[in-house]
Order: sequence, then C-alpha cells, then structure tokens
Amino acid sequence: MEIAELGEFGLINRLTNGLKIKNQSTVHGVGDDCAVLNYPDKQVLVTTDLLMEGVHFDLTYTDLRNLGYKAAMVNISDVFAMNGTPRQITVSMAVSKRFTVEDMELFYEGLRAACDKWDVDIVGGDTTSSFTGFAISITCIGEAEKGRIVYRNGAKDTDLICVSGDLGAAYMGLQLLEREKSVYYQQVNEARKKGDRKALEQLGHFQADFAGKEYLLQRQLKAEARGDIIRRLREADILPTAMMDVSDGLSSELMHICKQSGVGCRIYEKNLPIDYQTAVMAEELNMNVTTCALNGGEDYELLFTVPIGDHAKIEALEDVKLIGHITKPSLGSVLVSRDGNEFPLKAQGWNPLKQGD
Repeated sequence: MEIAELGEFGLINRLTNGLKIKNQSTVHGVGDDCAVLNYPDKQVLVTTDLLMEGVHFDLTYTDLRNLGYKAAMVNISDVFAMNGTPRQITVSMAVSKRFTVEDMELFYEGLRAACDKWDVDIVGGDTTSSFTGFAISITCIGEAEKGRIVYRNGAKDTDLICVSGDLGAAYMGLQLLEREKSVYYQQVNEARKKGDRKALEQLGHFQADFAGKEYLLQRQLKAEARGDIIRRLREADILPTAMMDVSDGLSSELMHICKQSGVGCRIYEKNLPIDYQTAVMAEELNMNVTTCALNGGEDYELLFTVPIGDHAKIEALEDVKLIGHITKPSLGSVLVSRDGNEFPLKAQGWNPLKQGD
C-alpha cells in the first residue's frame, strides 16, 4: 500500500495501534499534541540521534526491521551510558515515495521489539516526506536517581578503565557487507554491459554467503544496548566515575573522557577484548585487528572508569574487561603494545562530518 493512501495520521495510527504504556512516568502517550510525563523524584535524561540513509545505514543490505531495532537501541544505549533507565522514546521519520506502508510496519516492528526488551514506551513523534531517502530522528527520555548520574568528566588518577563485551566486531561486519556489496554491483554491471538478462535475473537481490561470520553481521546490523551491564554494576554496588558508550570507536570515546576529566590514560593492547571472528576477518582483509578494535565504531559497548578500590568487584563481573588505568594528565594518553612499546593514543574513530569517513 502506498503511504499517501493512508496519509500522515492514518499511518501513525496504523503503526502505533495497540501500544501499551509500561511506565508510571508515562501519563499520556501517542494521540495528542504532546506526550505527558511525570518525574517527581528523579532527574530526567534526554538524548537524540539522527540517522540518515547513505550516511548511517545502507538499505542495500540493511533489513528495515533490524534498522528499526538498531535506531531505538542506539538511543537507549545513551541513557544507559549515563547510568540511567530509559523510559520513553519519540520517533520522527522522513520517507520517500519508494517506501510502502508495509515497509514502515517492518521498521516499527523493530522499534517495538527494542522498546519491549527494555520496557520503553513509544510516546510520539512526527512523519513527513523526503526527496533524499529515509531519515530517522529518535529522542529517548530516561530517569536517574539524584547523585547516581555518571558523566564523562569524573575520571581520576589511578581509576581503572573497563569495557564491556568485545570491540571491533561491528566494524568488521560493515567491512564484510561493503565488500560483498561491491562484488555484487560489479557482477550486475558486467551483466548489464553484456546485456545478459538471464544473469541479471539470477543475481536478483543482494545475497552473499556469510557462513561463519554471523556474529559480525549481527553486531553491525542489530545493535544491542548494554543495560545488562548497568544492572550488574548496580548489583555489585559499583558506581563508575565516568562512562560512555562506544559508538564512534574506543580511542575516540576514551579521549573524550580524558579531555573532559582532565586526565591521561594507559591502556594495554593485550587486554583489548576481541572476538575470534573479528580477528579472522581482519586477517582476511589484511587489516590490523588492534586498529579495528580501537577505531571501529558502532559496538555500543560501555566504556567506564571505576576507583581502584573496586578492582576485586570488577574482576568478578561477567563480560567486563579491565583494559588499563587513568593517569596524571602530564603522562598523556598511551597505548602499550604487546611487546611493551608505548604509542600515543589518537582519536581516530568515525567522524560523520568528515568527508571520506
């Protein structure tokens, strides 16, 4: 069905039909000019992300359901990165005529799945037309107890540097998808030059053999916010001194913490958590796996610092790795290689405003 047949409000009603409120702080959701929220005893956290087709995602190989899931998760992740609890999101979209109502329903299936996982309410948004592809803007609203919000500027000398999960897998997944996309279009162009209709029909839609690399694809296409790590930190009575989610690359995020906290750092190459599939893919592409772990974006793991007195607690936490420690600012930010050499750490993660990234 064409979206124009339903119109803006018809589409909104169809996509949001059956939404159930999960949080007491949601007084009123979709259906009026504004949502109504109530936070009498909490501090409110608000974050917004804008995702543009051709910049943040490629629909050649990105499923719309996974896109909806990821679009919600990257915002939910920001609230967890402040040690908060996500409660509501608003969703705004600009869509072109090439999308159908059924396409938008798939996108909303992903949104709903992500929100259901973390008990988040969809409370509003906006929909309009686009001449340049699909654009998504999501705002996530969360809550946190006073005195428990974790900022980027609280890291102190001797604090331990920790990261959840593993690094570089999402970036390797992107490299894999881009490689297969390039091969696919090369085959299509060759078939077109030869006028080989049979070959074009056989090529069909974008398909490739990703056997043995499923984890890399999942990390790129279906991001997960690490609310489970926040829960474990709370259960262990650990309050990080600084925290960020790893969206643009570990090196960039760590440099943000160091700059805003006025400190230096030392991290150790041997301690960087890297999945086996990531290492194999890096070797296959003749790339340095450490560089991928440091600079590859979209892992959405949590990078945080804790007082040195919490060392035993951190060691006992599942899926959390100690990768270094905070130092005095005069010592700079350093990566210690496996052979003991020291290199200045540089922020080389993804920059959406830089041409060529």
